[in-house]
Amino acid sequence: MLTSILVVAAIPAIAIYLYQKLYYLRFQQYAAWPQLQPSLLWGHLKAMNEFIESGVKQRHVDILFREIKEHLGNPPVYLLDVRPAQSYPIGILCNHEVAEQVSRATKALPYSMDKSPTMDFMEPLTGPSSVLTSQGEEWKALRRRFNPGFAPQHLLTLLPCILDRSWHFFEILDRYAASGEVFSLDELCINLTFDIIGAVTMDEDFRAQAGPEAQSEIVKLYRAINLSYRHIPTMANVSSTPRALARSHQAKFAELKEYSAKGGKKSRSVVSLSLQDTDELTQRILDQTCDQLKTFLFAGHDTTSILLQWAFYELSRTPRALESIRKELDEIFGTDPSPSVVRDALLAPGGEQLIQRMSYVSAVIKETLRLYPPAGTSRYHPPGSGVNVQLPDGSSLSLDGVAVYNCATIIQRDEAIYGETKDDFIPERWLGDTDTSMETNVDTKTGKIPPSAWRPFERGPRNCIGQELANLEARVILACAVRRYDFTKIGLGEIERDEKGQPILNEKGQFETASQLYNIMQITAKPVDGTRVRVQLTPESAKTL
Repeated sequence: MLTSILVVAAIPAIAIYLYQKLYYLRFQQYAAWPQLQPSLLWGHLKAMNEFIESGVKQRHVDILFREIKEHLGNPPVYLLDVRPAQSYPIGILCNHEVAEQVSRATKALPYSMDKSPTMDFMEPLTGPSSVLTSQGEEWKALRRRFNPGFAPQHLLTLLPCILDRSWHFFEILDRYAASGEVFSLDELCINLTFDIIGAVTMDEDFRAQAGPEAQSEIVKLYRAINLSYRHIPTMANVSSTPRALARSHQAKFAELKEYSAKGGKKSRSVVSLSLQDTDELTQRILDQTCDQLKTFLFAGHDTTSILLQWAFYELSRTPRALESIRKELDEIFGTDPSPSVVRDALLAPGGEQLIQRMSYVSAVIKETLRLYPPAGTSRYHPPGSGVNVQLPDGSSLSLDGVAVYNCATIIQRDEAIYGETKDDFIPERWLGDTDTSMETNVDTKTGKIPPSAWRPFERGPRNCIGQELANLEARVILACAVRRYDFTKIGLGEIERDEKGQPILNEKGQFETASQLYNIMQITAKPVDGTRVRVQLTPESAKTL
């Protein structure tokens, strides 16, 4: 009886304690952060849902984050309290100077802030020791081991391989041009970049462009993952093929070591180079190699594919930019628009110097990545870590206990940096600073755009290991394709026409569109409809047939 009385008497005290604790978590713990009005019970979840319902529900979360930022008056950072849906709130970083403090190395954090646990959902896809999600010394060792394969000079030795895989892409486009059929550019670009990443990283032919019946099983697996990204943990077979590929390199290991000892210098895959200083292929090294293969296959094919799709689309609706890129390529390669002319010139002695001359091509790549970055980065340090950033107004803000997200989509459309044209496709803004490497990207002499305001590959020591490969692929493919083909968007993003059927050119030098093409989230940010297009040969190309 006494026990029952004590329990009943304690209930009000427990209720008061829980209320005070919840009140602190919702209204006081992160009061220094700009934020939506929180709910005592749901935090910001209810308010976020109202934003979701107010627009196209399937739009990418970065678009939602940008809408919330504008609603809050464009603060440099803001907080989303999504507890209890997640065990910690999310800090959206909208300012390039703040984002730089998170991604750069410091004395206390030599490899920058740790990756956020919000990345854990990727583990079934990339493995527990992926260079994407590993931390500290483990990450440093992995990065050092795989860096040689992604070094610019080594990638240039793989140019014949990249061009060979690209040739299937052009043959398929030629067939679509002849038929006039509407098709998904997403599917074509993914198959192309999957073939390239397979050949470059592990010297394997996945036959992604050969059609569903001939494709490697791993191509089908990764396509299924992209379509079912919310169910990645159920993809039990995702590791089987990469593990088999890693074991195939184990069989080649002795041969590789013997060849290298004899001074062999033929072009080698990324994985082969990662093993060049390894004396014994242990199970741990084999497992790590497997995880990197999975990471490279996923990240290496998807992000470059997205870049190509948006570049072709933006060029198709921006005649000024299309004319400029074609003019530059005519000056470099001559007026014959055949891709074979570009291929032969690039493979000839001194071909790599021609790539360096593609200033406008690089500007198109840089502007496309500014408007449509495939992903961002999320970092986290637990409460009590003492991690602070300085805001533009000089005040300090603690990041402890907050999963902070460098939202490149917001940062790279900051009106304070890019002005009123922040949402417009203007490659010319990069002329004079077309370097797309995060290693060497420096401020222009005019100081117009700070380097940290362009971060599609992120910055600091954890920047993307494959960025040079993505840039090389994009330059080569665009150089071969933009003078041969004209793309016409079908459906969302389609060009609007006047009563005579002519496209309507607006004051910004772009064709008006009847609707807006936007990104959705399929692990990365991808065009919503798979970029459905028609393609035809340019008049100059048709003359050569």
